[in-house]
Amino acid sequence: MDFSSPALDWRTKGLPPRAEGMTGDEIGALGLNVLVGDLMMPAAVIREAALNHNIAAMQAFADRIDAKLCPHGKTSMSPELFAMQFAAGIWGLTAATAHHVRVYRRLGVQRIFMASQLVAPADVDFVLGELAADPDFDFYCLVDSPEVASLLAARNTGRPVQVLIETGNAGGRSGLRDVDAAVALALHIAALPQLALRGVETFEGIHDVRPDAGGMIDLAVDAAHAIAEAGLFVPGPLLLSAGGSAFLDLCAAKLPERIGDHVVAKIIRPGCYVTHDNGTYEQKTKPDGVPLPGLPDLRHALEVWAVVLSVPEPGHAIVGAGKRDLGSDVGLPLALWHHRSGAAAPQRAEAMDVLHLWDQHLALAHAPGALSVGDMIGFGISHPCSTFDRWTAMQLVDESYRVTGAITTLF
Repeated sequence: MDFSSPALDWRTKGLPPRAEGMTGDEIGALGLNVLVGDLMMPAAVIREAALNHNIAAMQAFADRIDAKLCPHGKTSMSPELFAMQFAAGIWGLTAATAHHVRVYRRLGVQRIFMASQLVAPADVDFVLGELAADPDFDFYCLVDSPEVASLLAARNTGRPVQVLIETGNAGGRSGLRDVDAAVALALHIAALPQLALRGVETFEGIHDVRPDAGGMIDLAVDAAHAIAEAGLFVPGPLLLSAGGSAFLDLCAAKLPERIGDHVVAKIIRPGCYVTHDNGTYEQKTKPDGVPLPGLPDLRHALEVWAVVLSVPEPGHAIVGAGKRDLGSDVGLPLALWHHRSGAAAPQRAEAMDVLHLWDQHLALAHAPGALSVGDMIGFGISHPCSTFDRWTAMQLVDESYRVTGAITTLF
């Protein structure tokens, strides 16, 4: 696998001119510091200590519950972060689209779990072409209808395409809604020698309510039992997969070790754990401020820093970061830090609330007199996926906000 870091250039938001043309390692040797104004603003940073902690903690969790960790790469689409995850012991990478599969393949990834249906003709042609060209490419995708199964079976790749039946819930995303439908589809797949039925999958992360998420995992397990009883899985380990970063304790509790004569390979697919957040995942995994029993204690690693541009009214500041810099699809950014030039260290942002996001600006409520033009604000985010895709690179920083390197993204 080739996860080497490219040189960054003038197209990299936040990068100072003197770092143009440098790789992340070279940038880390410059001694840049966010707090002294060395980066152009706004700037996205990843706190390296928290990042390393999260990667190790999630791998340890997967090992503890005897699950294979196959993180969703769509969160970061970062070769450097992928390299760190593989070094920690992940089983493979999860993709949402055929384009993700193409990116992973160009990086040399040999095991990919596509947690979606493969339907568009060009998408099918690309993936099946990769399977035909590389006998070591270990690929899995989802099927929830005879139509999708037939599309995959229309071309002979020289070996069966490994598929999992997807189950889901009424009004939700893809997936069959009951056990009988799953068994009927398994019978259809079993009649197609170009396909190999390896297991059952669900995505319980669509839910905000734990009982509903647990019910989706139960449906997947029930479907796997019925399909196994009918003898429709191919020989070997039976893959049971649940995805998302919010309900991993339910995956640990509900995914069994065996189904019938099959040993179960439990596949978990969290993606946001790498940087965690200050919103939706923090609330779901630590509803009382501490991790739910058995879950790793993840720490927020991703921050976006910006400068106060104007204080046009008492208690109302305009900050130079907006929708082009900060995701807001699941909650507004959270002001974490306030730093004034010359201060020894940033202070916790007290009584500061984001009121509104525009393209390049946001409105921040604060105690009158607390902020001045030129002050720096460090923001935490909710749902890191929708902030990563706004940046082609992010700076890695230590606990004093000195830049130690950089990571890139491939959205």
